[in-house]
Amino acid sequence: MAVTLTDAAARHVTRYLGKRGKGVGVRLGVKTTGCSGLAYKLEYVDEFAPEDVVFEDHGVKVLVDPKSLAYIDGTQLDFVREGLNEGFKFINPNERDRCGCGESFRI
Repeated sequence: MAVTLTDAAARHVTRYLGKRGKGVGVRLGVKTTGCSGLAYKLEYVDEFAPEDVVFEDHGVKVLVDPKSLAYIDGTQLDFVREGLNEGFKFINPNERDRCGCGESFRI
């Protein structure tokens, strides 16, 4: 499988990296936290780490550490606007439950 991006997410990342003036892509991972156990972490990346698993979609590189890959393999990253809010949305087929506040999830 892979980690993919929607057109909207790819446009947002490309635009932000352009404004930033540097960067090779985004790193997507998970961390242990919250009431359901896991939370996504997303950051812009300037350099590849030797252990990174690299996916490319719509010209954007998504870097994933091997430990996180088991939890997020098959995930699609979207960028959505809902009312006055905007942000990334994670569409993960491995998710079994999400906490009420939406900050964490369970596999």
